Amino acid sequence: MAIAKRLFDLVVAGPALVLLAPLLLAVALWIRLDSPGPALFRQERVGRHGRVFRIHKFRSMRLDAPSTGPALTAHADPRITRVGRMLRRHRLDELPQLIDVLAGDMSLVGPRPEVPRYVAQYPEAMRERVLSVRPGITDPSSLAFLDEATRLAASSDPEREYVEEILPAKLAIAADYAERATLATDLRVLFGTLRRLAHR
Repeated sequence: MAIAKRLFDLVVAGPALVLLAPLLLAVALWIRLDSPGPALFRQERVGRHGRVFRIHKFRSMRLDAPSTGPALTAHADPRITRVGRMLRRHRLDELPQLIDVLAGDMSLVGPRPEVPRYVAQYPEAMRERVLSVRPGITDPSSLAFLDEATRLAASSDPEREYVEEILPAKLAIAADYAERATLATDLRVLFGTLRRLAHR
């Protein structure tokens, strides 16, 4: 499964980057024109077997966002730029992660990579299971929690809501995926993601 999955990632991610190049360049320019700062945002995430890597995303927040608010981003966060709102709504900010797929840090489908501070809170047995596979651009928990930002915005304590309610549920889904994943399940998740995003 691991070899077939990696081959599938390469066969899809490589041509996708070539085909999407005009869109990626247009989005990068749009971001630069909309607010000061680089088009890409990079952040440390924890990958397979606990190895830390720097994820690629289109920048969707103001340049000073890390120093002016919480690490979690809720719906309608004032730090999100005008362009950023549209990118997040359609998850276009995730497209640069195709680079991470080609580099071998990520897969098209796999548990979403978390920042080290949240991974440190994983129960040990759960951490081993979830980090046994490459993290992905999308996964079953992403589909289950498409409304995560809205849910956090409605909470009086977003950090607590995430750590105590959302994260454990996502971990359970991710662990189940890691144990049962096949190429067929990956295809279902990919098509499910595209279908859900097309109706947003």
